[in-house]
Amino acid sequence: MDLLEYQAKQLFSKVGIPLLPSQTIEDPRELKQLQIPYPVVLKSQVRAGGRGKAGGIHFVENTIDAIAAARSIFNLPIMGQYPQVLLAEARYNSQEEFFLAIVLDYQLQRPVLLGSAKGGIEIEPLLENLQKVVVKEEFSLFYARRLAIKMGLAGELIDSVSAIVEKMYRLFVEQDLDIVEINPLGVSSEGELMALDGKITVNESVLVRHPDLLLFQEPQNISQPQAKVSQSSILTPELRWLDWNEEEGGNIGIISNSLNLALVTWDLISQNKGKIDSCVLVGQETALDLQPNSHITRQIHLALQQLMELRELKIVVANFLGNPEFTQIVAQAIVDYLKPQQELKNQAEERSRRVTGSVSRSRQKRRSQQPSSKQKAIATQRPFSLVVRLVGAEIEPIKEHLAQMPVYFTDDLEEAVNKTISLTKSS
Repeated sequence: MDLLEYQAKQLFSKVGIPLLPSQTIEDPRELKQLQIPYPVVLKSQVRAGGRGKAGGIHFVENTIDAIAAARSIFNLPIMGQYPQVLLAEARYNSQEEFFLAIVLDYQLQRPVLLGSAKGGIEIEPLLENLQKVVVKEEFSLFYARRLAIKMGLAGELIDSVSAIVEKMYRLFVEQDLDIVEINPLGVSSEGELMALDGKITVNESVLVRHPDLLLFQEPQNISQPQAKVSQSSILTPELRWLDWNEEEGGNIGIISNSLNLALVTWDLISQNKGKIDSCVLVGQETALDLQPNSHITRQIHLALQQLMELRELKIVVANFLGNPEFTQIVAQAIVDYLKPQQELKNQAEERSRRVTGSVSRSRQKRRSQQPSSKQKAIATQRPFSLVVRLVGAEIEPIKEHLAQMPVYFTDDLEEAVNKTISLTKSS
């Protein structure tokens, strides 16, 4: 899976690779509120190569020129691909441009460091000066410095370029990537380095171990299921219900804040012979940073309520990904939804203990609290199990709070799927 430039740079920022101020643009009118001072460069965000020579990159000096250029880029297909978003980035004056990459060589079964002192869009000089270093043992700065020296660098550039290679390698290993590339790596007259473009290829077979990368995945690139938002099955405009085109008889429901997360969850459950009946999406997703909004708690309560009303369902899997603030709000929303059921169950157990203790019926009647209409509605709901997968939330206090409820919290997707299948068999 190839990432777009702005997505690759989001990962670059996590390991401290130097980047210019930038802003994604989904509509040319957004350039009126551009937060980056001019001059800027506008770049088409497509996965096809050769966008520079194809006209997908424009340098602009003011807002009027930027809007005109953006309209042109949005309507320019590159290898048949139209951009859905542009990247506006500050302009950088490079004195030199290098090429750096780390690739997984499947034949050697080792990572390989690549570097060229002639980076940029001209391929022939890049390849003529390309150098290679195979990482044969545990990575150390020695490999990065060796590459820099083979590239013909000298002085402080050896140290500064080696530091960039080391960060690239850390990202390569931590995220199980196939390719990490910077082309060009700009060098200013003062010797400052800047990643002016980036490419990352993700190994899709290990996505389950890296849920943060799932949000970069294009739904249409997933072979199964062929899911789409079903207009006929939307019960409320606040929720998005998916039509899975699946055979009847499923007893598992899914709730998530991302279509990609929902698809991966469905796929893993199906691989383990589980059957999905329904799936509902809530919230708003924006790249890696999923921000909470004032409606998310209400949406989660509404989704859970409607899923629980489906007679076929026995288990509901809640799979949420976002920043710690978002996932903590999701966790609290689930607790708040289940709390009345926990309280009602506790009251029932208390009344049972009083009855078995030979407490008179009249006294028992006076002491016991009469359930509210909401509690009565909860009490009539059929039994169900809820498997909740959250990343970044403090789940241990939640586990203790809902210890008596059929709810299972985890931060591991594989564990959540295994628990779901186990509950399906037992039910």
